[in-house]
Amino acid sequence: MGATIKAVTTREGTKPFAFSEAALAECRSIIARYPAERSKSALIPILHIAQSENDGWLSVNAMDAVAQVLGLKHIEVYEVASFYSMFNLHPVGTYHLEVCQTSPCMIRGSEKIVGHLSKKLGIQPGETTKDGMFTLKTVECLGSCGSAPMLQCGAKYYEDLTPEKVDAMLDAMRAENKRQTYTDR
Repeated sequence: MGATIKAVTTREGTKPFAFSEAALAECRSIIARYPAERSKSALIPILHIAQSENDGWLSVNAMDAVAQVLGLKHIEVYEVASFYSMFNLHPVGTYHLEVCQTSPCMIRGSEKIVGHLSKKLGIQPGETTKDGMFTLKTVECLGSCGSAPMLQCGAKYYEDLTPEKVDAMLDAMRAENKRQTYTDR
């Protein structure tokens, strides 16, 4: 990754994407951890950075910039981004609430939590509130079975949830109104 990197891409009719200087420095640091012939190993962490820089989702332009930074084909980036559920290929709310729906969480009441969130926010899983603040999603195991039911928002886990804890969490999020990301940047 050298002086030839433009890091600004755009497709006709879409919002351009450019990494900030701080994000480019972070990308360079990550790429430096790997041998030159293994730069593709930096793809997932750099996708996280791009998603963080792009309001929580990966536009085609953001993925194109990642491909450019790593010297990869566009399709190589798209394949990885579309495979993993932690990457959002469509805009999401300021708070992207991912509720675990695997057996331990289900047994301990995650369906009740999803129902409570749906009622409280006026949306179903896969939808975003009209004000753009919350997106609700159900996901597979988040690895916190001992503290089920739980949800993840960015890099933060909310565990041992009850409807009352969910209400307090939503109130705190509304008061803060600050996007949380996987990179916790």
